[in-house]
Amino acid sequence: MPDFRFDYLIVGAGFAGAVMTEQLARRFGKRVLLVDRRPHIGGNAYDHYDEHGILVHKYGPHIFHTNSKEVFDYLSRFTEWRPYEHRVKASVDGKLVPMPINLDTVNLLYGLNLSGAELDEYFASVAERVPAIRTSEDAVVSRVGRDLYEKLFLGYTRKQWGLDPSQLDAAVAARLPVRTNRDDRYFTDAYQAMPRRGFTRMFENMLDHDNITLVLKTDYRDLLRWAPYREVIYTGPIDEFFDYRFGRLPYRSLEFRHETHEKEYFQPAPVVNYPNDRDYTRITEFKYLTGQAHPKTSVVYEYPRSEGDPYYPVPRPQNAEIYRKYQTLAETVPHVHFVGRLATYRYYNMDQIVAQALTTCARLHNCRRAELTNGRALPAYQTSAP
Repeated sequence: MPDFRFDYLIVGAGFAGAVMTEQLARRFGKRVLLVDRRPHIGGNAYDHYDEHGILVHKYGPHIFHTNSKEVFDYLSRFTEWRPYEHRVKASVDGKLVPMPINLDTVNLLYGLNLSGAELDEYFASVAERVPAIRTSEDAVVSRVGRDLYEKLFLGYTRKQWGLDPSQLDAAVAARLPVRTNRDDRYFTDAYQAMPRRGFTRMFENMLDHDNITLVLKTDYRDLLRWAPYREVIYTGPIDEFFDYRFGRLPYRSLEFRHETHEKEYFQPAPVVNYPNDRDYTRITEFKYLTGQAHPKTSVVYEYPRSEGDPYYPVPRPQNAEIYRKYQTLAETVPHVHFVGRLATYRYYNMDQIVAQALTTCARLHNCRRAELTNGRALPAYQTSAP
């Protein structure tokens, strides 16, 4: 019998890998080797203090929100929270208007004074009849008409995805609701908050256990010979795992340009979108997110790219077909479990990844997910919710 040094090799220290690692090590007493080729934990949610002492998100803004009390309570074991409701403005026709579209968006753009009921009538008057909603363009013009589509969606989508909305699945546009009231919150989930000391501190607490061995700046394949293991949890790109046997799965990437300004605030909202008149898609100002008091402020500009780290799976039928080939192949590989965004070629919010990881742990140990989050045997650093 081989001498297994580790019960699990977990590839990737983002949300999926960290939750799996924490549960397997702490709840089930397994020996876990967690490896990431980046020099830090936390995946794309990694945050750190820049050279000016301002807490920034290296890979763009990460805003936690969920309707799952189970997920919120689970993460509350590892962090205190700062209540935060996210708001976004869009720069259109020289005005800053709320996004998603709400009553104020329409009134500000068109100089109107509509009520909520009148806005429904307005949308009905400008909406285009679409026999079958198949694309993002269909989804938007059938709801709010052609002009709002061109002002707020068309240019932004072309920059973000490198494709026209008519080439993208309707689900892309479905992520952004349309409201007939003045609610300008980007999310309406029951739980909206930011880790009080940052995401990285939350991950550090999550991974603080004697059963966990963490290796950074390392490709997992370099560990296979010296670190015998029983099973693998893989959270990286599924096409890379199989050496691109069926071709590369298309992703959109991002380039980030961070700046620090000698002023308390740079812009009047946490995020300002630029649908039409800039190369970048949005600017985020981190002090709104973190609540940090500092005489200077840091912002990040986002430039979508076709090459680079994989961020967003491109939702097109031909890409889904490629993924299905990899998924079928993955089901034939023993003792390897594919979890997370990249491994399942699907865009998930952070809370969805946490839920998926908890579900996978429960399945591996033949128990219900609720048994993993019922509050028993919490670690000593458990903290309170807001």
